Amino acid sequence: MKLEKNGVAGTLESGDIMVEIRPSEKQGINVELESTVANLFGRQIKQVIIETAEKCGLENVDIIANDKGSLDCTIRARVTTAALRATGGEFKW
Repeated sequence: MKLEKNGVAGTLESGDIMVEIRPSEKQGINVELESTVANLFGRQIKQVIIETAEKCGLENVDIIANDKGSLDCTIRARVTTAALRATGGEFKW
């Protein structure tokens, strides 16, 4: 899926996550995560981000995430919204 621009969703409020998706020169889905709970849940957060990005049909993207203790459902919603914004609303579900 080709990105038209960078897509951003979320806030830096407690219990939320800010996600930015941008095109990448590198292959695959590359996740950079900063999280207040990275020691406990960093691997799970990255897995949810990657799975959601794959379901949206994203390829060759950088995803920068700043997590403040969000739940999996919030992570999925923010990645999906950022993907919609980055692709101009056109991706496969």
